[in-house]
Amino acid sequence: MRSTASIMHLDLDAFFASVEQRDKPSLRGRPVIVGGIGPRGVVATASYEARVHGVRSAMRTAEARARCPHAAFLGGRFDAYREASRLVMDRLREESELIEPLSLDEAFVDLAAGEHFDPDRVEQVVDTIRTDITEITGGLTASVGVASSKLMAKIASEINKPNGVFVVEPGTESDVLGPMQVNAIPGVGPATAERLRRVGILTVEDLRTPGEDELVRLLGQASGRSLHRLARADDDRPVVASREAKSVSVEDTFEQDISDRLQLETIIERMARGVSARLRKNGLSGRTVTLKMRHHDFETHTRSSTLAHPTDNARVLATTARGLLAGEDISNGLRLLGVGVSGLADWVQDDLFSEDDPEPEADEESGAEEPSRPTRWYPGMDVHHTAHGDGWVWGAGLGRVTVRFETRWTPPGPVRTFRADDPALGAGHSGTFQA
Repeated sequence: MRSTASIMHLDLDAFFASVEQRDKPSLRGRPVIVGGIGPRGVVATASYEARVHGVRSAMRTAEARARCPHAAFLGGRFDAYREASRLVMDRLREESELIEPLSLDEAFVDLAAGEHFDPDRVEQVVDTIRTDITEITGGLTASVGVASSKLMAKIASEINKPNGVFVVEPGTESDVLGPMQVNAIPGVGPATAERLRRVGILTVEDLRTPGEDELVRLLGQASGRSLHRLARADDDRPVVASREAKSVSVEDTFEQDISDRLQLETIIERMARGVSARLRKNGLSGRTVTLKMRHHDFETHTRSSTLAHPTDNARVLATTARGLLAGEDISNGLRLLGVGVSGLADWVQDDLFSEDDPEPEADEESGAEEPSRPTRWYPGMDVHHTAHGDGWVWGAGLGRVTVRFETRWTPPGPVRTFRADDPALGAGHSGTFQA
């Protein structure tokens, strides 16, 4: 750890949903849920108005609809998200040359690498950065944590969410971290937290009681040693400017070996949804799907399949991974299973988060029409009508498209319905720049 609070973690609040509320005036102050809009969809981001109803990221869309039926459920517009992210990252690079983006909406910043760093002015610098971000993005807010390490900076950014700041003064790290639940430490998921709970470890302070060897026996070498160190706020990882993901994966070690193929396929589907959500959060897709299997005798096998095109589609990932499992002898049981994607590309399908719709068929005549019409309409997408102007899809189905005509720079606008093949209605552009 450093002697100064000079590592900042910035996290844009409810990023996807906030961009949608910014660009759609009628949704401001209303619950907004962005993600897969079909029955197999998964929530990518929920606005804070939706979170009070229990909606959270990675939840099945069907459950989110049951919890918050009055919310606006929207597919994603990655062009708008990327542009907002670019503006934020550019502003952070003005502060320091050491920026480590973690995803489109969060990054570490080494403030000490800036030309004029003053440890006594950290809070003023952070306030200026947050004010600038809100101005340049047209209203987005960020939560910030500043500390002497990446661990504490990330934890601190959660303390005063949304739109808040928390600075961990050097020397107080252990006191700040101790009363928190163990899952406050990044990487401690539900399975690890439950394993710790069973032995009476609920808080980080509790986690400091067992020795390192005992934690290794309970959680394994990597997790045991890491948690023993992090529970004491011992983290000296540097901010790394170039951070390119090579793969995205999810894996789990079972308390008892599993040989039931149907149960393993169900676990694969859950893991595929998790991988898909992480890919989409980072604006990535991948071509190579890998299934990792550790057998009862600790022998570990991996099986891979390379797709024709990059994908972030949870159903495609699950189907491919299940196919890899089909050729494996699991009669003696598996103790670990993992699903991963590599061969990553900075590419996302236009109909983001659409997991259950068939691939659209090519329209041979569409190239001659102006404006161009997409092969499918989804809630939230930008549209343009030659007579009524710019708006977004409120809903679609049964050969109709309902559009609300408003933009980021207008008051809430009127709603009109058209035929899905109306030649005056076409795809618009993400509401990033004012025309």
